[in-house]
Amino acid sequence: MEIKRVVVTGLGALTPIGNTKDKYWEGLISGKSGAAPITYYDTEKFKTKFACEVKNFNATDFLDRKEARKMDKFAQYAMIASDEAIADANLKIDTLNKLRVGVIWGAGIGGLETFQQEVLNYADGDGTPRFNPFFIPKMIADIAPANISIKHGFMGPNYTTVSACASSANAMFDALNSIRLGYCDVVVTGGSEAAVTIAGMGGFNAMHALSTRNESPETASRPFDGTRDGFVLGEGAGALVLEEYEHAKARGAKIYAEVAGGGLSSDAYHMTAPHPEGIGVVEVMKNCLRDAGLKPEDVDHINTHGTSTPLGDVAELKAISKVFGSHAKNININSTKSMTGHLLGAAGAIEAISVILAMEHGIVPPTINHTTADENIDPELNLTLNKAQKRDVKVAMSNTFGFGGHNACVLFKKI
Repeated sequence: MEIKRVVVTGLGALTPIGNTKDKYWEGLISGKSGAAPITYYDTEKFKTKFACEVKNFNATDFLDRKEARKMDKFAQYAMIASDEAIADANLKIDTLNKLRVGVIWGAGIGGLETFQQEVLNYADGDGTPRFNPFFIPKMIADIAPANISIKHGFMGPNYTTVSACASSANAMFDALNSIRLGYCDVVVTGGSEAAVTIAGMGGFNAMHALSTRNESPETASRPFDGTRDGFVLGEGAGALVLEEYEHAKARGAKIYAEVAGGGLSSDAYHMTAPHPEGIGVVEVMKNCLRDAGLKPEDVDHINTHGTSTPLGDVAELKAISKVFGSHAKNININSTKSMTGHLLGAAGAIEAISVILAMEHGIVPPTINHTTADENIDPELNLTLNKAQKRDVKVAMSNTFGFGGHNACVLFKKI
């Protein structure tokens, strides 16, 4: 079987630091923090009172009012980001073979706000089970790609990948292989999440996973810093149009980058904690390089999972040093979660977009909020601290890891 080449022809982003792909990129290179006090509900009794919300968002600016009411926020985000990516790719919908266009999407949780509200409404009632008829269709994680395909008539593979924070990286890997193996010409992929809710924040607080730096939210997400105290929850969506190379060339599409390969692995270690030596992370990066047919020394830039947790950051950097050896110190390593917070199931998508744009513009976004060295982190690693750095990026890797030990890695290269 011929293995086909796969390229990126469209991008869309809706993030805490910018509501379009271009605004997102501006936020990244300027070192903008998306963290601020939560506006969605009263946080008085919560341990963490801030998050990275999407700003100035009104669904009806993009979607029909009736349609928007039938969607949870995570699905609204998916629709808006995917519409931007499809437009960016200049896809002529009516000329496509829609049987060969898929939508493979990632979501770690799905419609949490809808679930929360319906349960609270029931609890406040008299015990009569009065539920919104759209409760289930709004909540289920697979409804995001379903809505995208229904809008555009895409009849190829259509499903959601769920692997916690690795979900959208898993989706991209599946999309890559669907095109590689000849099942699709085009796949709209990415991920979305909207978990900045009472249940979401309360649940992560109960796990002691979130930063509680309430006095200074904008500096709370500080990957690799010696004083980091947990991640900052974010929300939003990222979308990518992946396309078979010859199909893209034939229609004269702009090509951002080639999807060189991907890798998957499992820590097989703990429900939430990473393996302290990063064994699964070592394997996922090795698998990714092997799949891409590239050597460690080919990689110029790695956007790490880098959540700003005490254990996770160290384990990942140890793994990078093991895989890349002496070349590790030549790589521009960063964590854009320092700016966007952690978008859970959407993290892989928006971080893949970051490395693709770093490749296009020749500049690597910074890891902001770093003030204090961590003695457990190799000081020779270039963590792109506090300020963007110019770099000719020919090959870039994006790492994404999820609770349960799910590891996913995607590699892009200049065409």
